[in-house]
Amino acid sequence: MNPVLELSNVGKSFTMHLQEGLRLPVVENVNFSVQPGECVALGGPSGAGKSSILKMIFGNYRCGSGEIRVHTQTEVIDVARAEPRRVLTLRRDTIGYVSQFLRAVPRVPARDVVATPLIDAGTAREKACSAAEAMLARLNIPPRLWELPPATFSGGEQQRINLARGFLPDFPILLLDEPTASLDAANRAVVIDLVGAKKRQGVAIVAIVHDADVREAVADRVIDVTKFAAAA
Repeated sequence: MNPVLELSNVGKSFTMHLQEGLRLPVVENVNFSVQPGECVALGGPSGAGKSSILKMIFGNYRCGSGEIRVHTQTEVIDVARAEPRRVLTLRRDTIGYVSQFLRAVPRVPARDVVATPLIDAGTAREKACSAAEAMLARLNIPPRLWELPPATFSGGEQQRINLARGFLPDFPILLLDEPTASLDAANRAVVIDLVGAKKRQGVAIVAIVHDADVREAVADRVIDVTKFAAAA
């Protein structure tokens, strides 16, 4: 089986322009691939570069070196060198990303926030909203909140909105950054079930999960990111 995602010799550093160009190395020589239906967890302490790797895959951070190859149905795209328009297309059709923080347009109802990725991909609004409601219910968001903007919600509720929006589309690749960090035991179990369903559908998942029990439940492999530590 061919991988859906491949990272080859990927490196990243930050340049502090307000501090005389001070260079802060993050990671180097990152090499791994992810197969369809596989969940790869990134392990290591805070500051090791786990979130930076996810952001490079998603195109939020530019690589300093190496290649990030995404295999679509028709072509292979190197995110490290892709034009911004190509990256936006990948985000619409191929790569889903659940970050640690919900970013939503103010005053937009929770149901619409969740349905937006489907609508953007061409799904009829009524069908997208119906699917969004089903996902919200699965993540234990009560119907009385569906018409309210998520900015008014608790941290755990906002995280579940974030999860609903990320898990709803059928993306071939899904990136998860601490998906259960703000959740209680019951909702952590829901997320474990959702990850399992995605794996059965053939989705390739890269996850950062500090909760050892959750990581054990969802991950097929754990990659220690400390081995990619960049030399200062």
